[in-house]
Amino acid sequence: MNAPDTLAPLDPAQLHRFVDDAWRERIVPSLIDYIGVPAKSPMFDPDWEKNGLIDKVVRDAADWVLSRKVPGLTLEVIRQEGRTPVIFFEVAATKPASTQTVLMYGHLDKQPEFSGWRSDLGPWTPKIEDGKLYGRGGADDGYAVYAAISAVEALKAQNVPHPRIVGLIESCEESGSYDLLPYLDLLRPRLGEVSLVVCLDSGAGNYDQLWLTTSLRGNITGTLKVEILTEGIHSGDASGLVPSSFRIMRMVLDRLEDSKTGRLLPEAFHCEVPSERVAQARATAHILGDEVWKRYPWACGADGAFALATDTDPVEALLNRTWRPTLSVTGVDGMPSLQNAGNVLRPFTAFKLSLRLPPLVEGHTAAVQLKALLEDNAPYNAKVTFHPDGRMNDWGATGWNAPTLAPWLEAAMDTASRRHFGAPLGYIGQGGTIPLMNLLQQGFPMAQMMVCGVLGPKSNAHGPNEFLHIGYGTRLTSAVAEVIAAHP
Repeated sequence: MNAPDTLAPLDPAQLHRFVDDAWRERIVPSLIDYIGVPAKSPMFDPDWEKNGLIDKVVRDAADWVLSRKVPGLTLEVIRQEGRTPVIFFEVAATKPASTQTVLMYGHLDKQPEFSGWRSDLGPWTPKIEDGKLYGRGGADDGYAVYAAISAVEALKAQNVPHPRIVGLIESCEESGSYDLLPYLDLLRPRLGEVSLVVCLDSGAGNYDQLWLTTSLRGNITGTLKVEILTEGIHSGDASGLVPSSFRIMRMVLDRLEDSKTGRLLPEAFHCEVPSERVAQARATAHILGDEVWKRYPWACGADGAFALATDTDPVEALLNRTWRPTLSVTGVDGMPSLQNAGNVLRPFTAFKLSLRLPPLVEGHTAAVQLKALLEDNAPYNAKVTFHPDGRMNDWGATGWNAPTLAPWLEAAMDTASRRHFGAPLGYIGQGGTIPLMNLLQQGFPMAQMMVCGVLGPKSNAHGPNEFLHIGYGTRLTSAVAEVIAAHP
């Protein structure tokens, strides 16, 4: 697309200098402090209130924002009893007669440590190497609030008019954002007429251009447990008579997944991929090629991954990770370590399941169906239970399919990408889940969505060696400033 230069009169060189200084002098030092705090999301730290770590990163971010003394900015940390806090800030409009609002979103809670970090790295020990800031949460997405405020500051540094801007920074996203809806209900009268949502919690296909997220998958997480005995017994005494809880677990999962292909069997968990998304996947596949599947840390190396990847056609690979349901087992209980594994028939096996849903499949309905599928008519009349995470009415997160782009926004993002990256705007679906996006789409059906982020190749959010690509974050901040300036 050859987009016209439609942006407001910003000096790109001055913008670049301002944002580059902001990242080097203020954002990166703040993120180093942030990474050092194990502010795990409530799902992974049930004692989060007592431990006070979420409160610390929220308080630190709020203090940083206030220290910038942005003209027209007000901020408050809002707390409801028993719920994680949110930061809400507001920047008054400077564009004459503007009645619309830009909503900027991010989160400060983190995933747990995970294993496998490089010996010189760790989740809570920040380190900068080759332009990358390593550590848990910097890219996913502690940087968001700092980048959002710096983008606003960059506009004000050049006296560029802007609409009213509000920010919503939550601390429950990695647990499914179940605390967020009550805050949205509380803040709805104060959000105003939201015409553009800027979400900085997504990913990028490469580090060479601005990427717009076009869809997000939904997700169901929960614990599947198979119980066959009240206590472990000698395997030589009982095996062959007492069925293994692990074998029953396999039988139950066979109801859900074809183990040979990975395809989920219930048709209710699938949806038709819109033709626009297929066309965008083809265009993205042309840009990324085999890197779509080669970029992962395959045990056999990238050259040997051809036989391991479920599909090496770049288009199908993109659709598999964004529009097709998949099952992952992310945790296990009831099994001793290899060192402590005696000849014992174990009384139970429990798996933590993560089931990614296509963007157009309703999450709660799918969670109810999944529970029935796994529990009903258990093999051997074993005790089989599936407990979805979250409160009963909040089981499952629904995905999101972006609305049709307004011409001004598409042109503004493309021009910003060309200015700051030297390449056109890219379009990519993401396989992860941001529950807020579907909530905002329902609450503000006329709003445009700029969903983007710094989670590019090998950034490895949730896993070991997570990093934030500092150069990409800097250019993304400049692009966000330009798009806000172009808001009609």
